[in-house]
Amino acid sequence: MNLFRLLNGRHINNNPVRVVLIGAGKFGTMFLSQANRTPGMQVLGIADLQPDRPRAACIETGWAPEQLDAASVDDAAKTGRTFVTDDAASLISHPATEVVIDATGHPPTGIRSAISAIENGKHIVMVNVEADVLAGPLLAKKAADAGVVYSMAYGDQPALIAEQVDWARTLGLTVTCAGKGTRFQPEFHRSTPDTVWDHYGITAERAAASGMNPQMFNSFLDGTKSAIEMAAVANAYDLHPQPSGLHFPPSAVEQLSTVLRPRNIGGVLDHDNTVEVVASEFRDGSPVPHDLRWGTYVTFRGDTEYVRRCFADYGVLTDDSGDYAALWRPYHLIGLELGVSVASAAIRQEATGFATGFRGDVAATAKRALKKGEMLDGEGGFTVYGRLTRAENSLDGGYLPLGLAHGLKLKRDLPEDAILTYDDVELDPTDPTLQIRQQMEAMFRG
Repeated sequence: MNLFRLLNGRHINNNPVRVVLIGAGKFGTMFLSQANRTPGMQVLGIADLQPDRPRAACIETGWAPEQLDAASVDDAAKTGRTFVTDDAASLISHPATEVVIDATGHPPTGIRSAISAIENGKHIVMVNVEADVLAGPLLAKKAADAGVVYSMAYGDQPALIAEQVDWARTLGLTVTCAGKGTRFQPEFHRSTPDTVWDHYGITAERAAASGMNPQMFNSFLDGTKSAIEMAAVANAYDLHPQPSGLHFPPSAVEQLSTVLRPRNIGGVLDHDNTVEVVASEFRDGSPVPHDLRWGTYVTFRGDTEYVRRCFADYGVLTDDSGDYAALWRPYHLIGLELGVSVASAAIRQEATGFATGFRGDVAATAKRALKKGEMLDGEGGFTVYGRLTRAENSLDGGYLPLGLAHGLKLKRDLPEDAILTYDDVELDPTDPTLQIRQQMEAMFRG
């Protein structure tokens, strides 16, 4: 609760937290809109493959054009302005850089950014959840060994869920389930970039005019992003995915504690201490009243009669037994909240969540019957969606991680809903992203 005071102290002492941003898409732009308004924080540099994009993003969010006039990163460090470049490596390695943000959404790039930051003694905030799920446990260990912070991104749902789990456990409550809400129907697993806008109820022309990427938006719809985010939460906070992954049960916020409890006492969960995503509409397509589409939650249990009486005394919504309750956050502000992670890493040397183990994974799963010789096109594409699995099942079965399922050729035919394995695709053993993933798997195998 002291971050703003501590940041303001850095401002008064003319020693701002100097941060560099890699990737100026939607999440990065939202961060930029607030970073320039936060005392004690300086955006030292922005790297993007298209440097005109971050310049336009900054102007759109209210930056003065002269703020982007730094001629070099050295000049930015001296003047307090911001240097825009396509050379991320030069920003990461600069002595003035304190915190690196990877907001690219591209697993190989995120892994490269993290390793470079760690090797250069910089804290890394990983907006790139795809990279975190692919290799986060290994990256977090490398960061700890180097004495720097590796952190999930506050404002994105995994870090907010982790915060709620931490809150419950700090109070001595037993966590039953944690997760988020989303819009979901079983047929969404089949959605492709060609059908995604039909599900969203907008035309492809309108989406294009708004700069909306159909493959990215399709990953939100087809269940992939939910699987990725729940794997990240499981790895961060010792939660264990259910054997069959995510069920997406519909639930109003008032019913969270009733729905998200073990099946043997009337809920939908295979076991407690797990993760789940609740749907904002029923299977017939009708809306759930008081849904949690944009929010996050944790359900927990009162383990003594006294605690259960306290729930009742203070109006806590519980299930019919009075044992289970829930806390939820109705929405998240995404990149607008990212400064919390930056400040926490730089000032407190503390992450807003990070992978403490390998408990959940996301396996590439066939959207349709696939043919030998087809090329996989990754998250949100035409060929695969992501399925949440237990890490031990992924290791034992040789499952192909979704983060690697791009640009690989199939070696055999596969039926719809088949989980892909390493043996199903042609791999390049020299691929550095594959090598990092294999190192992480070796840490946990057996």
